[in-house]
Amino acid sequence: MKVVIMGCGRVGAELAVLLERQGQEVIILDIDPDAFGKLPPDFKGSRVVGNGIDQDVLQRLGLAEADAFVAVTPGDNRNAMATQMAKHVFGVPRVVCRIFDPIREELYHGLGLETISPTRVVAQLLKEVLDREPAETPGSEG
Repeated sequence: MKVVIMGCGRVGAELAVLLERQGQEVIILDIDPDAFGKLPPDFKGSRVVGNGIDQDVLQRLGLAEADAFVAVTPGDNRNAMATQMAKHVFGVPRVVCRIFDPIREELYHGLGLETISPTRVVAQLLKEVLDREPAETPGSEG
């Protein structure tokens, strides 16, 4: 599977490594060449410096041949725009974008984008932890 990841921050770099170690063909794209320093030296995927909402950049890296596109930059609007381009302009069959703002996430999801909101996911996980009975710690009385 050929996967293009836009954004080489902590999440993008971690995802790139996970997929590459799984044997996937990975291309990671970032506007900041220094961002690739988050990747390990033995990373065999491709690193591309460029703007993920620039159609020429996406065409040069072969987005039309990708099986999946993931947008994980810090910008919700940039992620949504790039994901829409990947889906509608380049015909990428699987697109996912990270959207921090839960309200925007609902909006973009309603437009047919596959979205993940870390804000919503973490809040739900924290609620589940708080809903559980606390584990008894050694030395506590109860």
